[in-house]
Amino acid sequence: MKTEFGLVSTLIAFALLASGAPVSGQEIQPIKLLNPRTTGGMPLMQALKERRSSRAFSPKELPLPVLSDLLWAANGMNRPESGGRTAPSVMNMQEIDIYVAKSDGVYLFDAEENVLLPVSGEDIRGLTGRQAFVKEVPVNLIYVADFSKIRKISGSEVDFYTAADAGFIGQNVYLYCASAGLVTVVRGAIDKPALATAMKLRDDQKILLAQSVGYPGGTANRPLEP
Repeated sequence: MKTEFGLVSTLIAFALLASGAPVSGQEIQPIKLLNPRTTGGMPLMQALKERRSSRAFSPKELPLPVLSDLLWAANGMNRPESGGRTAPSVMNMQEIDIYVAKSDGVYLFDAEENVLLPVSGEDIRGLTGRQAFVKEVPVNLIYVADFSKIRKISGSEVDFYTAADAGFIGQNVYLYCASAGLVTVVRGAIDKPALATAMKLRDDQKILLAQSVGYPGGTANRPLEP
């Protein structure tokens, strides 16, 4: 049975302070996400046909139901009884965290409680990539490997498996966006040290990729690779 959200938020706040991961900037609150809408949507084969990258975004904010569905599709819990996720991970370590950069700040997606936890009240969207458009995109997802969760693998295998696991999440986002009429692009051109500093990441956390998500806009909305 799920813990009441108010109590969870309090416990989370203490945990963040105890972990040394301070919340900075303007004060922001946890965002309780909605239960995912798991019926309807585009058939899988059609979503695969429509999957594409775009770098032309509208600044229009994503409504809470859309943001909730997006994050559940990315790496939410689809088997609560076992803790299973929509994306696989090596040995089920679930070592990839999704940070959400919005205009009002940065949040960490807690899949178990289905909530966005406040990390920083700063608008750091412009640091999530080297391209000019990223600072106007309503949502930039940042995929971070938490090495404290990794066991039984080491060396180059760690880099391989964490990259693969981030890729699974990114493809889930692509397919959700195709189904929901959103546009997206995965990006690797990031000043990772600067972004890690702004996010106040620990030494055992590593930024892998970022992914911009929003509604289509502008005049350059055309398929691009990847």
